[in-house]
Amino acid sequence: MMLVIVSGLSGAGKTVALKQYEDLGYVCIDNIPLALTGPMIARMLARDDATRYERLAIGVDARELPDEIRRFPQHLQRLQRRGVDVRVIFLTASDEAILRRYGDTRRPHPLVDERTSLVEAIARERELLAPIADLADEPLDTSAMNLHELRDAILQRLPEAARGRLSLLFLSFGFKNGVPNGCDYLFDVRCLPNPHWSPGLRALSGRDEPVQRWLQEREPVRQMLSSIVTFLEPWLPAFRAQDRAYVTIGVGCTGGQHRSVYLVEKLAEHFGPHFDPVIVKHKELG
Repeated sequence: MMLVIVSGLSGAGKTVALKQYEDLGYVCIDNIPLALTGPMIARMLARDDATRYERLAIGVDARELPDEIRRFPQHLQRLQRRGVDVRVIFLTASDEAILRRYGDTRRPHPLVDERTSLVEAIARERELLAPIADLADEPLDTSAMNLHELRDAILQRLPEAARGRLSLLFLSFGFKNGVPNGCDYLFDVRCLPNPHWSPGLRALSGRDEPVQRWLQEREPVRQMLSSIVTFLEPWLPAFRAQDRAYVTIGVGCTGGQHRSVYLVEKLAEHFGPHFDPVIVKHKELG
């Protein structure tokens, strides 16, 4: 049996994730008490039609009893001892993203009451779900994702899709707007020469040929690109050998418009023939 435990903060997309698993042929059960999970799976495995339950996804969230959430490591160990192949996916998001989503939907947060504001409920939920988040095989930050991007991220993390494959996401960003969550590796390139100070290049981006030519002519830029490639080349295959499905590499400059964009494009160009898929995103370019 392949069991996926989907957990996460309210408003981070757990319902969407479970729906994606259901559409992919998984038997999905939301909000089942953790204490019932072991007996339920034992009965499933003993049935004559046990093959029906070869792929199972269950949702666990803050509606579970706090004591049971604290015992999550023990529940997980018992399932693994039964021979169940368990993967834990934990969906998170920034406070700002969750507040915005609740403002759009006007749904009640499960921990809000007459004494607890939404901001306090979010903080309390992060603390409550920490035992699950700490054991997640696939932490997934959905702050900047729309519905379709989240469904695609779940698809890329399927065990059967990930076997022998490694998806790379190269992400450029600007430090002045904050460091994105979820990066496995993060490179700061603010030390490099900056095309921003060249009047003819300021309005362009690192995808434009004049900016690329300007950067290619600078030795520090060439050295930085070479250093990042040299660092990543031995370690990305090591992730793939461990059946890791997804690695995110963030490259940041001051504004996220020139240097980081250029380097991300060059890194994707270098690693593209060796990994599938290779995704490029430029956070500040939209």
